[in-house]
Amino acid sequence: MTAPRRRVPWWSVGVVVTLVVVLAGWLPSDDARELASRTVPILLFVAALTITAEMCAGAGLFDAAARLAARVGGGRRPVLWLLVVVLATLSTAVLSLDTTAVLLTPVVIALARQTRSHPLPWALAVLALANTASLLLPVSNLTNLLADHTLRAQGVNYLGLMWAPALAAIVVTVGILALRDRSALAGTYDQPPHRTVRDQRLLVVTAAVVGAMAVAFVVGAPPAPTAIVAAAVLTVLTVLRTRALPVPAKDLVPWRTLLVVAALFAVVATAHAHGLGEWLSRAAGSGDGFGELLRLAGVGALASNAVNNLPAYLALEPTAGTEPLRVAALLIGTGAGPLITPWGSLATVLWWHRCRQVMLPVPARTIVVQGLLLAPLVVVAAVGALVLVEA
Repeated sequence: MTAPRRRVPWWSVGVVVTLVVVLAGWLPSDDARELASRTVPILLFVAALTITAEMCAGAGLFDAAARLAARVGGGRRPVLWLLVVVLATLSTAVLSLDTTAVLLTPVVIALARQTRSHPLPWALAVLALANTASLLLPVSNLTNLLADHTLRAQGVNYLGLMWAPALAAIVVTVGILALRDRSALAGTYDQPPHRTVRDQRLLVVTAAVVGAMAVAFVVGAPPAPTAIVAAAVLTVLTVLRTRALPVPAKDLVPWRTLLVVAALFAVVATAHAHGLGEWLSRAAGSGDGFGELLRLAGVGALASNAVNNLPAYLALEPTAGTEPLRVAALLIGTGAGPLITPWGSLATVLWWHRCRQVMLPVPARTIVVQGLLLAPLVVVAAVGALVLVEA
């Protein structure tokens, strides 16, 4: 009897690939150093923000927000759904799309079940907003952090450039979902049973730290140092109050994911060093009129759904250059566009996994159908808002 094959973990493949392209010289040393100077701070930020999000979940912040929404909703299901939309948008903007997918998804599904609502429309709304609400701040999406480096060098404020397309993407998403799911969101609900907060003081302080971090992000504080400070403060407070961490220490930082992301950075940079940019430049075109920007955003969306939004952004970044409008258009395509395939963004992959964990199986066809409904309209609306505001 043959022994079952052991699957090779993706993170180990990522490590090997990164070492090979660097040590073999396929990625020139100057390019490797430039890549490291841009991406290491981003990976540190992701690690710190993940710790912050875990501390928030451990303090009960997401649960408390959901219970508050249920009370404020006053038994009216459409109002409760809109409050969940606000919660998903804020979570994505401040704590990133991956946090929304991993930590908010099970809370919203539980809330839907407690209020005798069909959980699937609620979960799908979280999925959509984890992507389309990720344009608002640099910290909302890894691609935004990469673009912010370019925009800062040009003296351009990220929020000043992206607020209009971000708002358009959110409004169009919410409008379409509200219209599609209007029958499932109608009616009333009974208040879910009251739950006592385990540590009210820790909850309040955690909310205050997250609020301060959000303000710091909005005013332009450096993302990595800000997130590291917030993670350190909340970790110390959590240990002092509870004498334990919410998850095992080895699981606080998603190091496997970070190694895979680092490998993607290295592979795309290597491909560019060997001529990838020339072919992509022809596909993405040039110019900053509505048609040209929509073309770039469309190519970004198609590439993101074909492979994943992170390598798609990195591959197409040189075609956008340093022109702010083209950088914004690429962000729209790779941030709000990867809604069609289950692998289009890491957030979608994580969301799908969390749904299965809480016994809400979602067929891939459901994700594809929603993506085909949302992605074209959201991308066009966001590019249109960008052009109108910047005209």
